[in-house]
Amino acid sequence: MTEETPGFEEKPDVPSGATPDDAEPQAAPSPEEGAAPAGDVNAQITGLTAQLDQTRTALGERTADLQRLQAEYQNYRRRVERDRIAVKEIAIANLLTELLPVLDDIGRAREHGELVGGFKSVAESLETVAAKMGLQQFGKEGEPFDPTIHEALMHSYAPDVTETTCVAILQPGYRIGERTIRPARVAVAEPQPGAQTVKTAEETDAAADDKESGGPDEG
Repeated sequence: MTEETPGFEEKPDVPSGATPDDAEPQAAPSPEEGAAPAGDVNAQITGLTAQLDQTRTALGERTADLQRLQAEYQNYRRRVERDRIAVKEIAIANLLTELLPVLDDIGRAREHGELVGGFKSVAESLETVAAKMGLQQFGKEGEPFDPTIHEALMHSYAPDVTETTCVAILQPGYRIGERTIRPARVAVAEPQPGAQTVKTAEETDAAADDKESGGPDEG
């Protein structure tokens, strides 16, 4: 029979090195204590969504700025290129304008049979260089008079023309591309004042004869 010592209670065995508190079981935390409240999670999601929207808006604005700058740069390049070409054309036109009297002298020498020898070689070389730079000569006898490219220095009437016509080229015109740097100076002839009236009367009589005879004969 075992005797119990008064004043002492039996305690569970405690591993060596452990305190008595370790032997007591501890209550597990409840799920409600370990998880964040649902309201906090929703607030975080809302905040992240707002930040994402702000980032997308900022990205769209920067993209629009970049596209606008690119368009402005392209317009600037086109404008610079257009100005460069215009300046070049003006410079060439000014140079060739100064050479027009020389080309006129060459043309007159050619008409009089004086373009011979070394002078002929130099003259033809000058004309070739001017043509390579874009200089074009215009003005021919028999073409209709155009006040935008012709300058009439002489005027007459002729029975064999039906409109104002260039009958003589006193000085050829020159252009570079679509730009006229000197109009052709010409002598023009107009139909005689009564020629059109007579022609109209003749056409009227012929039409009347056709009407009386029942029209022209049909084959």
